[in-house]
Amino acid sequence: MRYLLLSMRLVCLAAVAGVWLFATPADAAESVVLKYSILRESISVPELTTFVETGELSPALRAYLAMAGKKPEELRKVLTQEIKVNALFLDKVLNNPLGEIALTQVSDVIHTGSGANVQALRGALMSSALPNNKITLIEVLQNYPTPEVHVEGDRLADVYKQVRRLAEGLPNLGDLIK
Repeated sequence: MRYLLLSMRLVCLAAVAGVWLFATPADAAESVVLKYSILRESISVPELTTFVETGELSPALRAYLAMAGKKPEELRKVLTQEIKVNALFLDKVLNNPLGEIALTQVSDVIHTGSGANVQALRGALMSSALPNNKITLIEVLQNYPTPEVHVEGDRLADVYKQVRRLAEGLPNLGDLIK
């Protein structure tokens, strides 16, 4: 039984690694639709990546943040804050009923336009966690498996707190999942 469980974990890891390693840019989000209250703007993922890496704002992102009354530093912090999590254990958590509930809640804030929210979010989280056992929002956006991802910006900080609490509680959840 233990051998079978280990084999299943290895198969899951290989499948996730295969998706992550062989995913093409066409499989990843190209743009993020940011929403704050009544404001809505489509920003390219490369624009956000450049902002995260260099601090330089594109004209569209600068205008959007000004209209939303948000400071660039706040957005950069939210995009780059790391959550440490064991990728194998995260996979186990996200594929059980408690994980489904958490994914459903988070997918109210980070979602597709088509409704395949839980599956897309699970894939993006796993692709982000797999290489280094860390998750950042910019990585999740970069790894989102649809051309466009919608982000409810006014609720983003709350979701970050939820995900962080979930990640911090993973060792305790292990007893419930076994």
